[in-house]
Amino acid sequence: MTLFVLGMNQTSSNITLGASQRDSFSKAVTKNVIVVALGVTVIYLNASLIHTFHKQQIFNTNPRYILFIHMVINDTVQLTLTILLFLLSYTLYRINVCLCSFIILLALFTTENTPLNLSCMALECYVAVCRPLHHARICTVRRTYLFIGLIWATSTLSILPDLFVALATEPVAFFSTDVFCVRVTVFRSPHIILKRDAWYVLLLVVIWLTLLYTYFRILFTARAASADAKKARNTILLHGFQLMLCMLSYVDPYLKTLLKYWFPNSLTDSLFACYIIITILPRSISPMVYGLRDKTFRMYLKKHLLCRLTLVTMASKPL
Repeated sequence: MTLFVLGMNQTSSNITLGASQRDSFSKAVTKNVIVVALGVTVIYLNASLIHTFHKQQIFNTNPRYILFIHMVINDTVQLTLTILLFLLSYTLYRINVCLCSFIILLALFTTENTPLNLSCMALECYVAVCRPLHHARICTVRRTYLFIGLIWATSTLSILPDLFVALATEPVAFFSTDVFCVRVTVFRSPHIILKRDAWYVLLLVVIWLTLLYTYFRILFTARAASADAKKARNTILLHGFQLMLCMLSYVDPYLKTLLKYWFPNSLTDSLFACYIIITILPRSISPMVYGLRDKTFRMYLKKHLLCRLTLVTMASKPL
Protein backbone atom coordinates (compact mmCIF):
# COMPACT_ATOMS: atom_id res chain seq x y z
CA MET A 1 0.00 0.00 0.00
CA THR A 2 1.25 3.48 -0.80
CA LEU A 3 1.28 6.47 1.41
CA PHE A 4 -0.57 9.51 0.17
CA VAL A 5 0.15 12.92 1.61
CA LEU A 6 -1.97 15.61 0.02
CA GLY A 7 0.33 16.74 -2.73
CA MET A 8 -0.63 20.40 -2.93
CA ASN A 9 3.00 21.28 -3.47
CA GLN A 10 4.64 17.90 -3.86
CA THR A 11 7.77 17.55 -5.92
CA SER A 12 8.22 14.84 -8.53
CA SER A 13 10.62 12.98 -6.27
CA ASN A 14 7.79 12.41 -3.83
CA ILE A 15 5.59 10.89 -6.50
CA THR A 16 8.09 8.14 -7.15
CA LEU A 17 7.71 7.30 -3.49
CA GLY A 18 4.24 5.98 -4.27
CA ALA A 19 5.66 3.27 -6.50
CA SER A 20 8.93 2.56 -4.71
CA GLN A 21 7.94 2.37 -1.05
CA ARG A 22 4.90 0.52 0.17
CA ASP A 23 3.42 0.07 3.60
CA SER A 24 2.63 -3.39 4.90
CA PHE A 25 -1.06 -4.30 4.98
CA SER A 26 -1.31 -3.88 8.77
CA LYS A 27 0.46 -0.51 8.70
CA ALA A 28 -1.74 0.67 5.83
CA VAL A 29 -4.90 -0.31 7.73
CA THR A 30 -3.63 1.43 10.89
CA LYS A 31 -2.89 4.67 9.05
CA ASN A 32 -6.25 4.67 7.29
CA VAL A 33 -8.10 4.02 10.56
CA ILE A 34 -6.22 6.88 12.27
CA VAL A 35 -6.98 9.30 9.42
CA VAL A 36 -10.66 8.33 9.18
CA ALA A 37 -11.13 8.44 12.98
CA LEU A 38 -9.55 11.90 13.28
CA GLY A 39 -11.42 13.13 10.23
CA VAL A 40 -14.82 11.88 11.39
CA THR A 41 -14.27 13.43 14.84
CA VAL A 42 -13.38 16.85 13.43
CA ILE A 43 -16.15 16.74 10.81
CA TYR A 44 -18.73 15.79 13.47
CA LEU A 45 -17.66 18.71 15.67
CA ASN A 46 -17.78 21.03 12.67
CA ALA A 47 -21.23 19.76 11.70
CA SER A 48 -22.43 20.48 15.26
CA LEU A 49 -21.04 24.01 15.02
CA ILE A 50 -22.72 24.58 11.65
CA HIS A 51 -26.05 23.29 12.98
CA THR A 52 -25.78 25.51 16.07
CA PHE A 53 -24.97 28.54 13.92
CA HIS A 54 -27.97 28.07 11.62
CA LYS A 55 -30.38 27.41 14.49
CA GLN A 56 -29.57 30.65 16.39
CA GLN A 57 -30.37 34.04 14.87
CA ILE A 58 -27.83 35.73 17.15
CA PHE A 59 -24.99 34.20 15.15
CA ASN A 60 -26.43 34.96 11.69
CA THR A 61 -26.23 38.71 12.31
CA ASN A 62 -22.72 38.77 13.81
CA PRO A 63 -19.83 39.24 11.30
CA ARG A 64 -17.39 37.42 13.58
CA TYR A 65 -19.48 34.25 13.67
CA ILE A 66 -20.26 34.47 9.95
CA LEU A 67 -16.54 34.50 9.14
CA PHE A 68 -15.97 31.71 11.60
CA ILE A 69 -18.69 29.44 10.22
CA HIS A 70 -17.44 30.09 6.68
CA MET A 71 -14.03 28.82 7.78
CA VAL A 72 -15.62 25.78 9.44
CA ILE A 73 -17.56 24.88 6.27
CA ASN A 74 -14.48 25.51 4.14
CA ASP A 75 -12.28 23.34 6.39
CA THR A 76 -14.90 20.58 6.45
CA VAL A 77 -14.91 20.43 2.64
CA GLN A 78 -11.10 20.54 2.54
CA LEU A 79 -10.73 17.80 5.15
CA THR A 80 -13.30 15.58 3.40
CA LEU A 81 -11.46 15.91 0.08
CA THR A 82 -8.02 15.22 1.54
CA ILE A 83 -9.27 12.13 3.38
CA LEU A 84 -10.96 10.95 0.17
CA LEU A 85 -7.67 11.35 -1.72
CA PHE A 86 -5.80 9.61 1.08
CA LEU A 87 -8.13 6.61 0.91
CA LEU A 88 -8.08 6.54 -2.90
CA SER A 89 -4.28 6.42 -2.85
CA TYR A 90 -4.46 3.14 -0.91
CA THR A 91 -7.34 1.57 -2.81
CA LEU A 92 -7.25 2.70 -6.45
CA TYR A 93 -3.80 4.32 -6.47
CA ARG A 94 -4.43 5.91 -9.90
CA ILE A 95 -7.56 7.80 -10.97
CA ASN A 96 -8.66 9.61 -14.13
CA VAL A 97 -6.95 12.97 -14.75
CA CYS A 98 -10.25 14.86 -15.12
CA LEU A 99 -11.62 13.56 -11.82
CA CYS A 100 -8.28 14.16 -10.13
CA SER A 101 -8.15 17.73 -11.50
CA PHE A 102 -11.61 18.52 -10.11
CA ILE A 103 -10.78 17.18 -6.64
CA ILE A 104 -7.35 18.84 -6.54
CA LEU A 105 -8.71 22.22 -7.66
CA LEU A 106 -11.47 22.21 -5.05
CA ALA A 107 -8.99 21.11 -2.38
CA LEU A 108 -6.60 23.90 -3.42
CA PHE A 109 -9.37 26.50 -3.26
CA THR A 110 -10.35 25.49 0.26
CA THR A 111 -6.73 25.17 1.40
CA GLU A 112 -5.92 28.70 0.28
CA ASN A 113 -9.15 30.11 1.72
CA THR A 114 -8.21 29.23 5.31
CA PRO A 115 -5.30 31.67 5.86
CA LEU A 116 -7.22 34.41 4.01
CA ASN A 117 -10.24 33.81 6.25
CA LEU A 118 -8.03 33.91 9.36
CA SER A 119 -6.60 37.28 8.32
CA CYS A 120 -10.15 38.66 7.86
CA MET A 121 -11.09 37.39 11.33
CA ALA A 122 -7.99 39.08 12.77
CA LEU A 123 -8.99 42.38 11.14
CA GLU A 124 -12.52 42.06 12.58
CA CYS A 125 -11.02 41.49 16.05
CA TYR A 126 -8.82 44.56 15.59
CA VAL A 127 -11.79 46.78 14.66
CA ALA A 128 -13.88 45.41 17.57
CA VAL A 129 -11.15 46.13 20.15
CA CYS A 130 -9.30 49.15 18.77
CA ARG A 131 -12.20 50.90 16.99
CA PRO A 132 -15.23 49.82 19.04
CA LEU A 133 -17.29 52.92 18.21
CA HIS A 134 -16.93 52.25 14.49
CA HIS A 135 -17.32 48.46 14.62
CA ALA A 136 -21.06 48.37 13.86
CA ARG A 137 -20.58 50.71 10.89
CA ILE A 138 -17.49 49.00 9.44
CA CYS A 139 -18.22 45.33 10.12
CA THR A 140 -21.70 44.89 8.68
CA VAL A 141 -23.21 41.58 7.59
CA ARG A 142 -23.23 42.75 3.95
CA ARG A 143 -19.54 43.66 4.03
CA THR A 144 -18.74 40.36 5.70
CA TYR A 145 -20.28 38.42 2.82
CA LEU A 146 -18.44 40.70 0.38
CA PHE A 147 -15.19 39.78 2.13
CA ILE A 148 -16.06 36.08 1.85
CA GLY A 149 -16.67 36.60 -1.87
CA LEU A 150 -13.29 38.37 -2.09
CA ILE A 151 -11.61 35.40 -0.36
CA TRP A 152 -13.00 33.00 -2.97
CA ALA A 153 -12.17 35.39 -5.82
CA THR A 154 -8.55 35.64 -4.61
CA SER A 155 -8.23 31.86 -4.40
CA THR A 156 -9.84 31.46 -7.83
CA LEU A 157 -7.48 33.97 -9.45
CA SER A 158 -4.56 32.14 -7.86
CA ILE A 159 -5.54 28.55 -8.71
CA LEU A 160 -7.65 28.65 -11.87
CA PRO A 161 -4.77 29.74 -14.17
CA ASP A 162 -3.19 26.34 -13.42
CA LEU A 163 -6.12 24.68 -15.17
CA PHE A 164 -5.92 27.01 -18.18
CA VAL A 165 -2.17 26.40 -18.55
CA ALA A 166 -2.75 22.62 -18.34
CA LEU A 167 -5.50 22.79 -20.99
CA ALA A 168 -3.24 24.83 -23.26
CA THR A 169 -0.06 22.77 -22.87
CA GLU A 170 -1.13 19.17 -22.31
CA PRO A 171 -2.18 16.86 -25.20
CA VAL A 172 -5.85 15.90 -25.34
CA ALA A 173 -4.99 12.24 -24.71
CA PHE A 174 -3.48 13.18 -21.32
CA PHE A 175 -6.92 13.95 -19.87
CA SER A 176 -8.13 10.39 -20.51
CA THR A 177 -5.21 8.77 -18.68
CA ASP A 178 -4.98 7.66 -15.04
CA VAL A 179 -2.48 9.25 -12.64
CA PHE A 180 -1.42 9.17 -9.01
CA CYS A 181 -3.57 12.07 -7.85
CA VAL A 182 -1.35 14.89 -6.61
CA ARG A 183 -1.04 18.45 -7.90
CA VAL A 184 2.22 18.03 -9.78
CA THR A 185 1.03 15.02 -11.81
CA VAL A 186 -1.91 16.99 -13.21
CA PHE A 187 -0.49 20.52 -13.41
CA ARG A 188 2.98 19.72 -14.68
CA SER A 189 4.10 22.91 -16.42
CA PRO A 190 7.23 24.56 -14.89
CA HIS A 191 5.49 27.94 -15.36
CA ILE A 192 2.82 26.81 -12.90
CA ILE A 193 5.46 25.96 -10.30
CA LEU A 194 7.16 29.37 -10.67
CA LYS A 195 3.83 31.19 -10.42
CA ARG A 196 2.83 29.14 -7.38
CA ASP A 197 6.05 29.84 -5.50
CA ALA A 198 5.90 33.60 -6.20
CA TRP A 199 2.23 33.77 -5.14
CA TYR A 200 2.83 31.83 -1.94
CA VAL A 201 5.67 34.15 -0.91
CA LEU A 202 3.47 37.20 -1.53
CA LEU A 203 0.54 35.65 0.33
CA LEU A 204 2.75 34.62 3.23
CA VAL A 205 4.14 38.14 3.64
CA VAL A 206 0.78 39.93 3.38
CA ILE A 207 -1.09 37.61 5.77
CA TRP A 208 1.65 37.56 8.41
CA LEU A 209 2.00 41.37 8.28
CA THR A 210 -1.77 41.63 8.76
CA LEU A 211 -1.70 39.24 11.70
CA LEU A 212 1.30 40.90 13.38
CA TYR A 213 -0.15 44.38 12.94
CA THR A 214 -3.52 43.43 14.43
CA TYR A 215 -1.89 41.49 17.29
CA PHE A 216 0.37 44.32 18.42
CA ARG A 217 -2.37 46.93 18.12
CA ILE A 218 -4.65 44.74 20.25
CA LEU A 219 -1.73 44.06 22.63
CA PHE A 220 -1.25 47.79 23.27
CA THR A 221 -4.99 48.23 23.75
CA ALA A 222 -5.09 45.25 26.14
CA ARG A 223 -2.63 47.00 28.43
CA ALA A 224 -5.30 49.58 29.03
CA ALA A 225 -7.07 46.87 29.53
CA SER A 226 -10.48 45.39 29.23
CA ALA A 227 -11.15 41.67 29.53
CA ASP A 228 -12.46 41.69 25.95
CA ALA A 229 -9.17 43.14 24.68
CA LYS A 230 -7.16 40.47 26.48
CA LYS A 231 -9.43 37.75 25.12
CA ALA A 232 -9.05 39.18 21.61
CA ARG A 233 -5.26 39.15 22.03
CA ASN A 234 -5.35 35.46 22.97
CA THR A 235 -7.66 34.75 20.03
CA ILE A 236 -5.18 36.40 17.65
CA LEU A 237 -2.42 34.23 19.13
CA LEU A 238 -4.52 31.13 18.41
CA HIS A 239 -5.14 32.44 14.88
CA GLY A 240 -1.39 32.81 14.53
CA PHE A 241 -0.75 29.24 15.65
CA GLN A 242 -3.42 27.92 13.29
CA LEU A 243 -2.07 30.08 10.48
CA MET A 244 1.46 28.82 11.09
CA LEU A 245 0.24 25.22 10.71
CA CYS A 246 -1.71 26.13 7.56
CA MET A 247 1.30 27.91 6.10
CA LEU A 248 3.36 24.74 6.46
CA SER A 249 1.59 23.59 3.31
CA TYR A 250 3.34 26.44 1.47
CA VAL A 251 6.78 25.10 2.41
CA ASP A 252 5.63 21.55 1.79
CA PRO A 253 8.15 20.68 -0.98
CA TYR A 254 11.12 21.83 1.09
CA LEU A 255 9.85 20.07 4.21
CA LYS A 256 9.43 16.80 2.33
CA THR A 257 12.91 17.13 0.83
CA LEU A 258 14.33 17.49 4.34
CA LEU A 259 12.33 14.49 5.56
CA LYS A 260 13.61 12.42 2.67
CA TYR A 261 17.16 13.41 3.63
CA TRP A 262 16.75 12.92 7.40
CA PHE A 263 14.62 9.74 7.39
CA PRO A 264 15.38 7.82 4.19
CA ASN A 265 14.43 4.47 5.74
CA SER A 266 11.13 5.57 7.27
CA LEU A 267 9.98 8.18 4.79
CA THR A 268 6.40 6.94 4.51
CA ASP A 269 5.93 7.24 8.28
CA SER A 270 7.48 10.73 8.24
CA LEU A 271 5.17 11.85 5.44
CA PHE A 272 2.18 10.40 7.26
CA ALA A 273 3.05 12.45 10.35
CA CYS A 274 3.49 15.45 8.06
CA TYR A 275 -0.01 14.87 6.64
CA ILE A 276 -1.55 14.76 10.12
CA ILE A 277 0.24 17.93 11.26
CA ILE A 278 -0.25 20.01 8.10
CA THR A 279 -3.71 18.88 6.97
CA ILE A 280 -5.73 17.57 9.91
CA LEU A 281 -4.37 19.39 12.97
CA PRO A 282 -5.06 22.96 11.74
CA ARG A 283 -8.66 21.96 10.96
CA SER A 284 -9.15 20.66 14.51
CA ILE A 285 -8.27 24.02 16.07
CA SER A 286 -11.30 25.94 14.76
CA PRO A 287 -13.84 24.05 16.91
CA MET A 288 -11.69 24.76 19.97
CA VAL A 289 -11.19 28.47 19.27
CA TYR A 290 -14.90 29.30 19.01
CA GLY A 291 -16.84 26.16 19.82
CA LEU A 292 -15.22 25.75 23.23
CA ARG A 293 -13.63 29.13 24.12
CA ASP A 294 -16.50 31.40 23.12
CA LYS A 295 -19.06 31.51 25.95
CA THR A 296 -22.06 32.25 23.74
CA PHE A 297 -21.28 29.57 21.19
CA ARG A 298 -20.38 27.09 23.94
CA MET A 299 -23.73 27.62 25.64
CA TYR A 300 -25.77 26.93 22.50
CA LEU A 301 -23.48 24.11 21.39
CA LYS A 302 -23.87 22.44 24.78
CA LYS A 303 -27.66 22.67 24.46
CA HIS A 304 -27.51 21.12 20.99
CA LEU A 305 -25.28 18.24 22.11
CA LEU A 306 -27.38 17.56 25.22
CA CYS A 307 -30.51 17.52 23.06
CA ARG A 308 -28.90 15.03 20.67
CA LEU A 309 -27.75 12.88 23.59
CA THR A 310 -31.26 12.88 25.06
CA LEU A 311 -32.78 11.81 21.73
CA VAL A 312 -30.25 9.01 21.33
CA THR A 313 -30.90 7.81 24.89
CA MET A 314 -34.67 7.82 24.38
CA ALA A 315 -34.35 6.00 21.06
CA SER A 316 -32.18 3.29 22.62
CA LYS A 317 -34.66 2.51 25.41
CA PRO A 318 -36.93 -0.50 24.78
CA LEU A 319 -40.61 0.24 24.29
